[in-house]
This record gives sequence, structure tokens and C-alpha cells, in this order.
Amino acid sequence: MSEVNLTDDEKWQASQTCNPAFDGRFFYGVKTTGIFCRPSCRSKSPKRENVLFFDTAEQAAESGLRPCKRCRPDLLVFQPLKDSADKIKAVCDQYFFADRSRLKEELAGLGLSRNRMIQLFQEQYQKTPSEYLNQLRIDSAKDLLVHTQNSILQISLQSGFDSLSTFYAQFRKVTGVSPKEYRNKHR
Repeated sequence: MSEVNLTDDEKWQASQTCNPAFDGRFFYGVKTTGIFCRPSCRSKSPKRENVLFFDTAEQAAESGLRPCKRCRPDLLVFQPLKDSADKIKAVCDQYFFADRSRLKEELAGLGLSRNRMIQLFQEQYQKTPSEYLNQLRIDSAKDLLVHTQNSILQISLQSGFDSLSTFYAQFRKVTGVSPKEYRNKHR
């Protein structure tokens, strides 16, 4: 189905079902609210008689409508779920070595529940934030083992592990060897 062949009824149906396959092919505006949206927008469905269809976001804006803050039709690409997962990852990347309370505080600042955070991150990166953090810590420890003379205890703490026993268990689980064996093999 090409853009020129879409009827207003087909556009209406696509917007009522919030079909993302039609995003970018057309936009719809609501006369009563003065807002225009993508077909995939999950906002409350307007009455049919209040809806106008546009081929481009520019046409909708030129007609005096403003972009919806929920679906952001004014942006070329809008992926709020990916953006949220990327923010979680950025916090993990920056604070993986910090104490757990600081990491929790930074993650809480994102305004997502723990379960939603896990769900979004897993959908985007195919692992939980905890698994990702653990991998960051192990990668940091591997680098420190090879490139420093620091003790195993210092390395475990520098890499963000709370205890030496947890460090040993996680390191062996991921690498198959103890930290000391890893250091000896890779120097």
C-alpha cells in the first residue's frame, strides 16, 4: 500500500489501532486540541469529525497545529523505550564502580520502577542491568589484573565488588579461572 493510495478511512483505521507501520507515511491532527500526532500515538482517540490528515509534519505545523509531546511527530526518529534503556546503560557505565547506594540513587533519578528498568534494558540489550553491571566490573578487573600490580583485594574493590568472596565467585563464573590464574596467564 503506497502513501498516495491511502484513503482517509485507512489512515483513520491505522491511527485508531496505533499502527507503527504507518509512522512517517502520514500524520493526523486534532482540531479541538490543536495537536498533531504519529499514527502510532497512544494518546486518547479523538472523535473522527475532529481529525485532519497530513502527508508531512511540516504541513500539520503550517496549519497551526503543535506536535504531540507523547509521540513527538516533530522528531525524525523517536524511540522512547530505546532512549530509556540507553539512559540506564549510561548510568551503569558511569557508576558501576561506585558504591551501591550512589548507583541506586542515580538509577532512581531516571523515574522508572525497578521492574520496568529490567524489562526495558533486557529488551534492548538481551541482559538485565545486573548482568551488565557484573560484566563491566569483571572487564574492569581483567584490565586491572593485567595492567597493574594492585592486590586482588584492591582490584575487587576498584572494580565495584562489595566483597572479595563475591568477586572471586563472579570472576570464576565469567572467566572460568580465578583472578590469580587470569593474571598469570595474561601477563
